[in-house]
Order: sequence, then C-alpha cells, then structure tokens
Amino acid sequence: MKSGKVITIEDRIPKLKAERKRKANRRLIIYLSLFFLLILLVVYLQSPLSKIGKITIEGNHYVADSSIVKAGNLTNETSFWNINTKELENKLLKSNVQLSDVKVHKRFPNTIYIEVKEFVRVAYLKEKDAYFPILENGRVIDKLLSDETPVNAPILANADKKKLEEIANELKQLPQSLIQRISEIKFTSSETISYDLRVFMNDGFEVRTSVANLAENLRKYPAVVSQIEPGKRGIIHLNVSTYFEEYKSKNEEETEHESEG
Repeated sequence: MKSGKVITIEDRIPKLKAERKRKANRRLIIYLSLFFLLILLVVYLQSPLSKIGKITIEGNHYVADSSIVKAGNLTNETSFWNINTKELENKLLKSNVQLSDVKVHKRFPNTIYIEVKEFVRVAYLKEKDAYFPILENGRVIDKLLSDETPVNAPILANADKKKLEEIANELKQLPQSLIQRISEIKFTSSETISYDLRVFMNDGFEVRTSVANLAENLRKYPAVVSQIEPGKRGIIHLNVSTYFEEYKSKNEEETEHESEG
C-alpha cells in the first residue's frame, strides 16, 4: 500500500484565503480600470478632442477646399464621432457637378481626410468673350471668371452643341501630351465635305477630321508630323485618307485659320 501525506483542512485554509484575496484584488483592479476608462471617455467626449480638429482635402484642383468644407457642413464644433462617412461622401458628390468621386476617412483622434476626384476639363466652349469649361462627361459648367484663362485644353469655336458630349468623349481618350498640342477646334458648317472639324495645333498645323473619329485620327498626328519636311506648314487630312497639303503662302495660312470653314 502506497503511503501519502495527509493534508488537513487547517493546512488548506491559509491557501484558500490567499487565493480568494488574489481573485478579489483582480476584480477590484478590473472594476477600477473600467471606472477610470469611463471617466476618461466622458472627459474626452466633453473636450475639444472629440470635435473635428483638422480637415485634410486632397485631389481637388478646380473645386476649392472652402466649398467642400461648406458643402459638408463641417466645422470645429462638429462631433468627430457623429460623422457618417458614406453619407458625407454622397452629400459632397451631389454638391458640385465637377466632382466625380469622393472618399472620406476618419483618422484618430479627430482628423477628417477627404480624397476627391474631379471630372477632367477636356475643352472650353467659346461664346463671344466668355469661356465655358466642358467636362469629360460632356457637361458644360459655369463660365470662367474674368481673371481665369483656359489652360491645358483646347478651345471649341462655333461648336455644334448637339455634339458636345460626343466630342468630349473623344477628347478624354487622348493622352494629355496630345491634348496640350491642340490650340483650337472649329466646327464646319458645310455638309458637302468629308470632315466636320478643323483642329488647329500649337505647332502651326491644321488637322481636318471628323467628330466620330477624332481620337483615333489624332493619335496618328505625331507620326504624320514627323515625316513632314522641317519648316513646312499646312493642312493634315486625317479622315477618309491621310495626306499633307502645304500652305501656298503666308496669306493662305492666315486665311485658313481665320475662316469658319
């Protein structure tokens, strides 16, 4: 028979008391921690730290920061935790037709980060002395202010407004490097000719093509120009067939540019 040490209840009592004391201490620590966390939460919610402390906006070029902040009703009194990012995104998108996408992020402790995308301005519609930006979706927005000038996009003169969406769709397919080489685009009024656009380039050439094939044809432009003898200027036909027609004289070049076609 295997013998063993007998532990009496009197021997176990000190250990049981010590174990109960440790458990009681742990519960006390947990309760105190929760209590102080609640106190800190209440203090935080009542302090300026729970309000929006900083608003960072990126991606906008034409739409001002102030317009975005105003459209979102964002102030330093707005609760950081009450902001619903999806609702704010939808609200900002509806506030300005130039915005194509909006993403809102909340960054602890109190920063609102807004990332926006704008529709590209593919051209400017000229009417008298005013210029109206045309967005890539074909929408024409309010005219430029008197101190603004059309940049990084061609000017559309005597445009057929029924074809604005179509020409906008064509222009947005072109690389920016090629867009910036276009000075002006004029619509022709004759239905007896094979082209309906005269595209004047910054390097002195004129391209004759059509709205329907504008992007496809203008992509050929750099290759065609590279084959033209240096110093020569004239008309590059890029529609039914591709060929170069040199201006016969300086007066003819000026007449071609000034003519409404």
